[in-house]
Amino acid sequence: MAIIRQIEARDAAAFVGLSEKLDAETKLMLFEPGERLFTPGDQARRIAAMHAEGSTQVVFVAELSGGLVGFLGATAGSAQRTRHTASLTLGVLRSCWGKGIGSSLLDALAAWAKAKDLHRLELSVLSHNLRAVNLYLRHGFVVEGTRKHALRVDSAYFDEYWMGRLL
Repeated sequence: MAIIRQIEARDAAAFVGLSEKLDAETKLMLFEPGERLFTPGDQARRIAAMHAEGSTQVVFVAELSGGLVGFLGATAGSAQRTRHTASLTLGVLRSCWGKGIGSSLLDALAAWAKAKDLHRLELSVLSHNLRAVNLYLRHGFVVEGTRKHALRVDSAYFDEYWMGRLL
């Protein structure tokens, strides 16, 4: 069973490694391999900022056998009119798909969001990523729209769903 917890400064290097693995093993994430240009030091500074009072960001990590195998990051809106909404990104290593890690991360986020008095969660997902789409549907998200040809991967265009969940 994976341990789900908020990211800590000691996770900076492991989180950079996890992000690089996710980008390399699937074409379902936003970034291509080598496109993320942050160092463990950069990540440590981001983590410190997330733990500062009044932060509107959180990253939950999934730890299994002492290593990071997944994450869920969320950022609430900064404008007064969007502070009730958080946008999220989720990634789990392929070797850990189907083990309930995505569900556990979404549950942790929902608890955090309610404690922060948020009202809405939102995300985008490739429309052909049915595993992820079904996960989000099971957790109360609905498809609110389709962004045609939103992403280009290997010279091909792909649609993306915009999904939301009211808490």
